[in-house]
Amino acid sequence: MGTGIEAWLEKDTLASNVSRGLISGVLGGLAGTLVKVAIERALPVRKPNTKSAQLKMVDELSVKVSGEPISSSNKELAEQLVNFPFGASIGATYGYGKRDDMETSLFDGAMLGATTWVGTHETSFPMLGLTEEPEDIPMKLQANELIAHVAFGLTLEVVRAFVARRLRD
Repeated sequence: MGTGIEAWLEKDTLASNVSRGLISGVLGGLAGTLVKVAIERALPVRKPNTKSAQLKMVDELSVKVSGEPISSSNKELAEQLVNFPFGASIGATYGYGKRDDMETSLFDGAMLGATTWVGTHETSFPMLGLTEEPEDIPMKLQANELIAHVAFGLTLEVVRAFVARRLRD
């Protein structure tokens, strides 16, 4: 970083705190998404041969735009093209909210992950017809999804607090 940017980020102004919060939150959200994706590869979160909500969204868009669903060779990439921007946007919002907080709160991170899971997999996705109703999904798969989301939130918080402190120092 140049000295002008460093000086600007060190100021205790609303603009510097907001910038620090957004930057640290986006980076935390991307790191959290990476951890969540890794956990979801190790722990099953869907019934076999079931498309993720993200892939259903991208497939639907692809059909509207090109008349064809996503090719099987591009499905993994397509799913991540939803996951990573979504994780970054959640991180940005969270980082903004914690813009004045340089301390790490594992409780806050875990709660963010759990509420993200509830707000997507337990409510929004079923309401939009992107997933089955929660009562139709085996408890083990739901628990694995919750674990992945809590790990997302914990990682987001640890990275956010670390980056925010580094940007301030």
